[in-house]
Amino acid sequence: MPERGQTTEEHRIPKAAEPPGPAALRRTGALVTLVLGGLTAVPPLSMDMYLPALPEVTDALHAPAATIQLTLTACLLGMALGQLVVGPMSDKWGRRRPLLIGLLVYILATAICAFAPTAELLIGFRLLQGLAGAAGIVIARAIVRDLYDGVEMARFFSTLMLISGVAPVVAPLIGGQVLRFTDWRGIFVVLTGVGIALTLLVWRRLPETLAPEKRHSGGTLEALRTMKSLLADRVFTGYMIAGGFAFAALFAYISASPFVIQEIYGASPQTFSLLFGVNSVGLIAAGQLNGKVLVGRVSLNKVLASGLTAITVAATALLLMTSGVFGDVGLFPVAAGLFVLMSAMGLAMPNTQSLALTRTPHAAGSASALLGTTSFLIGAIASPLVGIAGEDTAVPMAVVQLVCALAAIACFVGLCRPWQQRPTEEADH
Repeated sequence: MPERGQTTEEHRIPKAAEPPGPAALRRTGALVTLVLGGLTAVPPLSMDMYLPALPEVTDALHAPAATIQLTLTACLLGMALGQLVVGPMSDKWGRRRPLLIGLLVYILATAICAFAPTAELLIGFRLLQGLAGAAGIVIARAIVRDLYDGVEMARFFSTLMLISGVAPVVAPLIGGQVLRFTDWRGIFVVLTGVGIALTLLVWRRLPETLAPEKRHSGGTLEALRTMKSLLADRVFTGYMIAGGFAFAALFAYISASPFVIQEIYGASPQTFSLLFGVNSVGLIAAGQLNGKVLVGRVSLNKVLASGLTAITVAATALLLMTSGVFGDVGLFPVAAGLFVLMSAMGLAMPNTQSLALTRTPHAAGSASALLGTTSFLIGAIASPLVGIAGEDTAVPMAVVQLVCALAAIACFVGLCRPWQQRPTEEADH
């Protein structure tokens, strides 16, 4: 019976029915990194390349600014919800088929956005663009889980953080350059081209990584049961929620930093861009330190604990500074606190994902979906709170960041209980 099932699957997907062995991975490691990095970069590119064009879109479509802002919300919502759909699909059908379908839908939705005649149509297809783009996020994580385990998985996630950390920084710059030669619709044309190139690369070069015998045969009910069983795993849920709160602290920074640095501390847009870039470099550097130096030498739980502690210390310092405890400290100390907080994300976020996915080799797609959706939803709830006290104070940003950091530590300590885990559970060796 297994031979008959295997033959059928191989007939459907030539040369992709079996996951590649270690030797094949060594030969194609750089290519796999490039493809998976591209998949994780598409969502931030889709969100942030569009930012410089928002005023132009408002004028072109004769819509209020609040309505055009919904095009961002729709895309973010689609990315959050799409992961819940695509993750279980990839556990049932393998990684390639849902990924290619998602990429094709992404291309179609993005192309229609380029020619949308009304704001309402643009919002609708931005939602579809986010839903389809979610396939890249969730399946890239699942593929990493298929190919790697433990230490190697943590290292690979740190490498992906290098790419996903650069994408949000360069995306607005790329969008601004595109606007020098065309209008806002040209940004969606460029994104359509990126989607086509990535689809061709996946089609030609990325093999199937989930063997047929490891797939789930059930439908929606089984997918829901799988997610329920994952959530019943206290340790997995702890890492998932801890990672979500860490991501929310990052979201709070992204939402508030333009206002805090430029409006409250009087920095120019150029200074803000410089500081944003420096903070992103800090996150990337810490991620590379995690992947190249710490992982394999230090327990993943210890590195994660260090990252969460650093985030908490930085958020506490920011709250004290922004609330006036030290008087008027100026921009530089606040920027230093934000730099430490951002850099510590490079230690926390890859390891929450690695430690969570290490526990779920049987359902990496569903687990990846839960991880992604939780992060996006907690981040989406936390980010509007940074402006709750008006435009004259940065205290809400620091409060949100500190609360999120403390919540992440509480989940890590109370649910994950790393001192009770055996070394084999953490896959340190």
